[in-house]
Amino acid sequence: MIEPFKRVVRRHWPHLRLRTILLLTFVFVAALPGVGALFLRVYENALVRQTEAELVAQGAALAAAAAADRPDALPFARGVALAPEPPGLDLRFATVLPDRPAARRIAGATDPVDAAWARRVAPVIGQTVRTTLASVLLLDSHGRILTGRHAGASLANLPEVRSAMAGRPATVLRRNDAYRPAHALEWISRAADLGIHHARPVMAGDRVVGVLLLARPPRALFVGMFEDRGKIAVGVVAIFVALVLLSGLLSRGIVRPVEALGEATRAVAEGRGEVPDPPTTAAIEIQALYRDFAAMADAIGHRSRYLRDFAHAVSHEFKTPLAAIGGAVELLQDHPDMAPADRERFLRNMAADAARLTLLVSRLLDLARADMTQAAGDERTDIADVLRRLADAWQGDRFAVRIDAAATIPAAAAPPAMLEAALTGLLDNSRQAGATTAHITARRDDGHVVLTVADNGPGIPPGDRDRVFEPFFTSRRGSGGTGLGLPITRSLLLAHGGTIDRIDSERGAVFCLTLPVWRASEERVR
Repeated sequence: MIEPFKRVVRRHWPHLRLRTILLLTFVFVAALPGVGALFLRVYENALVRQTEAELVAQGAALAAAAAADRPDALPFARGVALAPEPPGLDLRFATVLPDRPAARRIAGATDPVDAAWARRVAPVIGQTVRTTLASVLLLDSHGRILTGRHAGASLANLPEVRSAMAGRPATVLRRNDAYRPAHALEWISRAADLGIHHARPVMAGDRVVGVLLLARPPRALFVGMFEDRGKIAVGVVAIFVALVLLSGLLSRGIVRPVEALGEATRAVAEGRGEVPDPPTTAAIEIQALYRDFAAMADAIGHRSRYLRDFAHAVSHEFKTPLAAIGGAVELLQDHPDMAPADRERFLRNMAADAARLTLLVSRLLDLARADMTQAAGDERTDIADVLRRLADAWQGDRFAVRIDAAATIPAAAAPPAMLEAALTGLLDNSRQAGATTAHITARRDDGHVVLTVADNGPGIPPGDRDRVFEPFFTSRRGSGGTGLGLPITRSLLLAHGGTIDRIDSERGAVFCLTLPVWRASEERVR
């Protein structure tokens, strides 16, 4: 059920700019107070409850005063627990009753005791009405009106009066049919044409001797807003200023940097520029995004240059043997009567070129695997054990390997086969270059194991020293060298967090390999 709804939303979702989304968000947040006041009736509900609380307070005070004036009044109890009456009306849920019906005339005369009591209390009620402007009626215990021009009539049929006659105060909302709007904007107030009616029992001890019926329209929302117009205006201006400031802050911190980054990214994609430094006003996350994009652009550029140079080198390396094979095939086709010795010579050349192509393809696959290798994370190499095996394997009359390793050399975070292959390649290069001895030293340097391989050969010519790690660069092309040994070694080491560098020396070739220390070994050393 939810998925179809999501599809409909995705299909009709508008494409908005970030500025528009932020502006709509700010406007919505700024409008929340007005929405709450007009549609949720928050402010108007507070005005209604304020009026109800005033009527409850007036009713309680008048009821106490009227009860004290009764000839049959009892002394007020002392030490009675406090029992406040919180307002209970809610415009959203309260039932609105029709306007108060006219009082019903009933037969019979008013009780003389009640009539005398009403005459004594009437001045107090009159003084209260002059100040509060509320409608206040005093009724006897049967609902007959004792004060006012409708004295003698009965309101006992009203639900709020019946509740008070039973000893329970009651407040209701009623329509005010006599209401006529005085301002055009009073429509915004739902309670403008309502009246609050509160009935409170007058108690003599535990006996209800009368009822006070109070009524008053609530304070209208429009009137309240008009009276507080200065505060509301200041609030609107403050919200607008805050909206402008926040819009400017987010524009400088998010929107503008994102737009600039988008333009820079498109320029980089077209090869017309580079990712600029992040703006100082940009958010911390946006600045980090700039740095990440710059690093990505540099990596992509490096990879593009590497692929371009690699493709050029591959085409160059393959072109020579392919051209030789193609020429030999053409000669063999054009001269079917070629002498057997010449034919054999061309076939040997073709076989040698094919073998070189096969070797190149094999080494290229090795290089691709090395570039794609990922460290497993839990592999370890006992450096001392690997060096002992290498020394035993390379002991001979024409080439020897000497080991100089610390007694407490830690294990490296790399597979043993990878390290053996890297060191074997370096030793093989030394032997083929004419060296008779290679010296391998192993030491610890902070969180890395450093291996140095030095030989006593003729060394690398000065003009070739900066190119030894370039793919296909070799000084032994005639003897079958492919120029991929060192690039493969470097890729393998990089995949496991290591490095290989050439060290300048006066005699022989010197290479330095670094590998991270295996974590468990690191903890034991510490």
